[in-house]
Amino acid sequence: MTYGFSTSLKNGSLQEIEQKVSAALMEEGFGILTEIDVQATLKKKLDLDRSPYKILGACNPSLAKEALDIDPDIGLLLPCNVVIREEEDGSMTVAFMDPIAVLKLVDRPEIIRLAEDVRSRLLRVKEQLERGSGD
Repeated sequence: MTYGFSTSLKNGSLQEIEQKVSAALMEEGFGILTEIDVQATLKKKLDLDRSPYKILGACNPSLAKEALDIDPDIGLLLPCNVVIREEEDGSMTVAFMDPIAVLKLVDRPEIIRLAEDVRSRLLRVKEQLERGSGD
């Protein structure tokens, strides 16, 4: 995947994994701005049954402010999406948007430096989840 990176966790429900993801993101200065329950939405709107699937919109306010100061339209590329989805084998995948892949669209060195910082933080979240998974 060229626009993101992910990890697979064998133990935990979507809700348990979501709590771990939120806590790990908080340690890196992120909060959750949005939460989209794709499973519930598809059931409600299309009467489709789907495995658990959530999209979390994560934001680090300090870094977002810095990016918005550089380019006010960068909000079109924010927040950083984190997907939590159940696989067929019952494991949970946590996938992270790669901010470098997305923010390089802006083509400004100061934005790329911010994207590198955000990417490093998200990779630390991924590593923390892997360490705490007990797999």
